Amino acid sequence: MNNVNNRLRRARKTRAKIAELKVTRLSVHRTNTHIYAQIIAGTGDKVIVSASTVEAEVRKNIKNGGNVEAATAIGKLIAEKAIKAGVTT
Repeated sequence: MNNVNNRLRRARKTRAKIAELKVTRLSVHRTNTHIYAQIIAGTGDKVIVSASTVEAEVRKNIKNGGNVEAATAIGKLIAEKAIKAGVTT
């Protein structure tokens, strides 16, 4: 097995354990140009809320979408959306 397959296998195991516990999870994907965040339901089949630096609301407040400033903005935005959606854990 190569490193990519090992990483994917570990990711599947982690997702399976979280799905087994039926808790919501935060998924973050970062590229050089953008940051994406999603809160996924405990069953794993539904995205409850999401935020990214692609959204116009966020783009007007930040210069670059892939830096620490952008990550902070996305963190605050996803937290606000999660509270509005009623996500507690």
